[in-house]
Amino acid sequence: MRISIGSDHAGVDLKHVVKDHLKAAGHDVKDEGTHVRDSVDYPDFAHAVARTVAGHGSDLGIVICGSGNGVNITANKHAGVRGALAWNAEVAALARQHNDANVLALPARFIGVEEALAIVDAFLAATFEGGRHARRVEKIEPAGASNH
Repeated sequence: MRISIGSDHAGVDLKHVVKDHLKAAGHDVKDEGTHVRDSVDYPDFAHAVARTVAGHGSDLGIVICGSGNGVNITANKHAGVRGALAWNAEVAALARQHNDANVLALPARFIGVEEALAIVDAFLAATFEGGRHARRVEKIEPAGASNH
């Protein structure tokens, strides 16, 4: 699977752990930054991941910041991106199963490494259930929005 990942300074350490975990599992990982612990602006990296996912350069994206909220809000500004903030594995799986989420947001300051990896694994293992959920997902994009 092709996965884009990005973080701000608060998530950079967790990003590297997740990236190594994904590569060890055989995924093709594109690191959109940041690569420093100095203060940076989270939208720059969340936009980069979201653009790659929306443009079909990656199958899924992962964005990380201190709370997960800023990167999730930013990613969701892109047509075709359905970002989900997950703080446990069950929430991550449900986001894929019911909402067809294609970007996972992680709150680096509120979860440990083990929990983060469990969340990532649950997100990747889950698949969209379709059915009644498909009708709801179709209603997420505003009328006239492009998914490309």
